[in-house]
Amino acid sequence: MMYKPKRKRFKRKKSWLSPSWRTCLPMTVMILLMWSYAAVAQDLSNADLQRWLDTVWVVMTGVLVFFMNAGFAMLETGFCRQKNAVNILSKNLIVFALSTVAFWAIGFSLMFSNGGFLDPIMGGLKGFFFSGREADYKNVFTSLDWANVPLSAKFFFQLVFAGTAATIVSGAVAERIKFLAFFIFSLFLVGIAYPITGHWIWGGGWLQKSVGFYDFAGSTVVHCVGGWAALIGAIILGPRTGKYQGGESFAIAGHNLSISTLGCFILWLGWFGFNPGSTLSADPEAITHIVLTTNMAAATGAVAATVFSWRYFGKPDLTMTINGVLAGLVGITASCAFVSVRSAAVIGVVAGILVVLFVEAFDRWKVDDPVGAISVHLGCGLWGTLAVGLFSAGPGDLYEKGLGPDKGLLLGGGIGQFFAQLVGILAVAGFTVLSSWIAWTLIKMALGGIRVSPEEEIEGLDIGEHGMPAYSGFEIKRDHGL
Repeated sequence: MMYKPKRKRFKRKKSWLSPSWRTCLPMTVMILLMWSYAAVAQDLSNADLQRWLDTVWVVMTGVLVFFMNAGFAMLETGFCRQKNAVNILSKNLIVFALSTVAFWAIGFSLMFSNGGFLDPIMGGLKGFFFSGREADYKNVFTSLDWANVPLSAKFFFQLVFAGTAATIVSGAVAERIKFLAFFIFSLFLVGIAYPITGHWIWGGGWLQKSVGFYDFAGSTVVHCVGGWAALIGAIILGPRTGKYQGGESFAIAGHNLSISTLGCFILWLGWFGFNPGSTLSADPEAITHIVLTTNMAAATGAVAATVFSWRYFGKPDLTMTINGVLAGLVGITASCAFVSVRSAAVIGVVAGILVVLFVEAFDRWKVDDPVGAISVHLGCGLWGTLAVGLFSAGPGDLYEKGLGPDKGLLLGGGIGQFFAQLVGILAVAGFTVLSSWIAWTLIKMALGGIRVSPEEEIEGLDIGEHGMPAYSGFEIKRDHGL
């Protein structure tokens, strides 16, 4: 019998830090940092300190908007079938990388640089491959010199908005588009189409200077542009196999509403960067007012969509509640700085009802949108843009110090602001529809089609496009022969 030496038992040394001390350490570090910052702040002028605060505010809200990409990924994936989960996640992940490259190389310049004699229509070429030099405020990006933050901070904030516009397209064309087709279209949208209409409104173009069109945070600039591009893509692609049979519409259920709900919460959180961050300054009155109007519209949108769909379908529909939240958020985006909290509640209610009606209408028109992106972003983006002309409190009534749109039609103002908003809607719609149709058509010709084969669609894009399942070992449920 072999001798087995006994193992020595080592007692774990007790930490010299008690749990209470370990809890206090982070707080101590934070206090020391705050003291250090206060010491530095004493040496700064009021203008320098304000620039510090404004820059931190813009960067942090930009990070919140970036995090919305995770919300879109979760929302879209859960609303679609599990056999396409990898494809949807891949699109939502790659789209921000593509947006970064396209906006850096071309888009930011077309949107904000001096365009010379073409400036009413588009920016110039001097800002291509953005360098981040502060001197460019003076001779290239003069339309941005009003912002009390570094030019690079403004670039980052605008970049995350551009990425959001491209992400909207992903959900509407889900479950049947070729990955490469979406890849190429995203570059076009962020590099060319989005910046040109954005220049009209935010870059000193004709809608801003000549028409008096207002869109504070992007109901039209971001959401309608993404929605129009998505609509054209969905029409050209056609509906998913099995969606419409014998003149009837068949519901194709999503596979995981838990992660869709999580995505909705992430987007709701991200909108507290999307709208208040558009102040581009740490103005306490402006920020708090916009936070309240944004949250109120989201809440009333959710309630209205839930109650209306409950009445319409006989049961409270979770997917409609989710889209009701987003509808309210999209609806308030253009006017969040210009309307009262009470008006924001009304805007949210109307958006919540509209999104249910839009979902049903597009389904009747056989425009297959698996996640309701067109109804939310286009339908409620249009409503939100018009709401400026209906509910604006008027210049200087809130915090804008004499700036802002004229008083809204429903609050005793004239029809002028409403007409300006309508002109802007029609102009952006015309350009985006035409340019998107051309782009989708050219991509279709170049690739021999933008839709996967029927066999790949039935098998799932995860295998056909990416060669991997999202949930290894789980059986794929097929509805209507899919």
